Amino acid sequence: MASNVIAVYPGTFDPITLGHEDVVRRATQLFSKVIVAVAAGHHKKALFSLQERIEMAREAVQPFSDQVTVESFSGLLRDFVVARGGKAMVRGLRAVTDFDYEFQLAGMNRSLMPDVETVFLTPSDKYQFISSTFVREIAMLGGEVHKFVSPDVEKQLAAKVRSLGRE
Repeated sequence: MASNVIAVYPGTFDPITLGHEDVVRRATQLFSKVIVAVAAGHHKKALFSLQERIEMAREAVQPFSDQVTVESFSGLLRDFVVARGGKAMVRGLRAVTDFDYEFQLAGMNRSLMPDVETVFLTPSDKYQFISSTFVREIAMLGGEVHKFVSPDVEKQLAAKVRSLGRE
């Protein structure tokens, strides 16, 4: 593990999945501090509010609370990373289809933050196909999501679906 290196793991986490949790666990093995940066997500229509996503993320990373914090951000990710002293940005890759977008994003981030490295981590095989988008869709259509999210997130999803009248 690199000593005193802060890594930022940004995303909308709408909701946080077991794949995200696995990437956080892997990041804690490489970096002394990991900040899970929950994006306000102005460009995306989120199912959960920013505060709900932060709370779910905090619950999910509780086993790593000595190394991991959860914060929200809006605006340029660059400003958030620089303000926190981040030296690495963690990005999860599930499949080859993610790589093209993530590679372009890493190049843009390198231009904006030359001193910050992007590190790609892949989740365990059993989580590689999970995406928040799929989890939301399955939950909204009444399917079971317990294999993809923690029990706490599963409860939050069920409550959200009920509140929207989509049982």
